[in-house]
This record gives sequence, C-alpha cells and structure tokens, in this order.
Amino acid sequence: MRRLIENEPDWEVVGEAVDGRQAVALTEKLSPDVVVLDMGMPELNGLEATRQIRRLQPTTEVLVFTGEESETLIHEIFAAGARSYVVKSDLAAHLVAAIAALGQHKHYFTSRTSEVVFARYLDGTSGAGKDKTEGLTPREREIVQLLCEGKSNKETGALLGISIKTVETHRAATMRKLRLESFADLVRYAIRNKIVMP
Repeated sequence: MRRLIENEPDWEVVGEAVDGRQAVALTEKLSPDVVVLDMGMPELNGLEATRQIRRLQPTTEVLVFTGEESETLIHEIFAAGARSYVVKSDLAAHLVAAIAALGQHKHYFTSRTSEVVFARYLDGTSGAGKDKTEGLTPREREIVQLLCEGKSNKETGALLGISIKTVETHRAATMRKLRLESFADLVRYAIRNKIVMP
C-alpha cells in the first residue's frame, strides 16, 4: 500500500499505525488529508477508529478496507463517517483512485458498493441501517473490543487510562444493556457485530 501511495506525485505517507488506537492518535497529531484503515485492527477496530477520527479531525477523510463484503458492514462504515469502503482483494486496483477522490472530499464506491448503496436507496431505507452497537457508548465499545481480544481488566484500564473498577462497571453495564449472561455471550456478540474480527 505504501509503495502504491508514494508512487503518486505530490502524495506522501505521513504516518503508519500498528493498531486503531495509534491510528487515531497519529491522525490527531498529523492531521492527514486521508486515512486508510483496516477494519480488523487490534485494540480499536476500523469502525470505532473512524468514528473517533471523524470527531477529532472532521476534515480528514477515511477509507476503510476489510476482508468481508457485507451489506450491513458497508452501511455501518458509511454511518461512522468513512467516505470509501474497499474489499481487501480489490484494494490494489482501487486504492489510488479512492484516495484521489477522498482528497477532493468525494465518496468513492467500487461497483459492488454502489450496488448495495443504490439498492438500499431504491428500497426506501436509505439511512435506515442502524448500527447494532448503537446502544453502547463509545467507551463501552472500546472496552468490549479490548476484553474480547483477551486483555485483562487491568490491561484494559491501563490502555484507556481508567481504573480497574471503572472497567468492571462498564463491562457489567454492557452485559445488562445487551442482556447477556456470560463472557462467552459477549465475545459472540462482539464477533457478530464486527467489534472484533474472528
């Protein structure tokens, strides 16, 4: 990806992140024109990172790529504030064109994404695709992801700068809100709703 981007005249890669949390921090620090995110990033997935980036840097455009082609996921990614979604297998063919469009603050759709978005429009349900995690606060979504990725309460608290007790309180509130009875139920919920990738 980096090679494709740097081969373009006047384009520069100003930062690279190893996880979603670092991607958000670098975006806030560097204010890039375009951010390219992997949906399956650890610690903060592409959906939640997009939400945070768009809140912190509203002029930065976001492209999310993923290995999964899902109508629900496409709608969730656009609802989070991304302007482009590309399946990983199509990334090499579409990356440059997508970034060029985003650099002009325009959406970029592959033909498959266009079909999904247009079908939703024709069905009269445009904008009606609700994020299945919308009942959770951003902090609860972050905690669910970290715990379901195997982080302990202590590690989660350290990463988020909160106490272990606060992590436990958020976890309990999330379980009540979602009417889940066990941690295994929470993990299944997180996988089903793309908070973590299996």
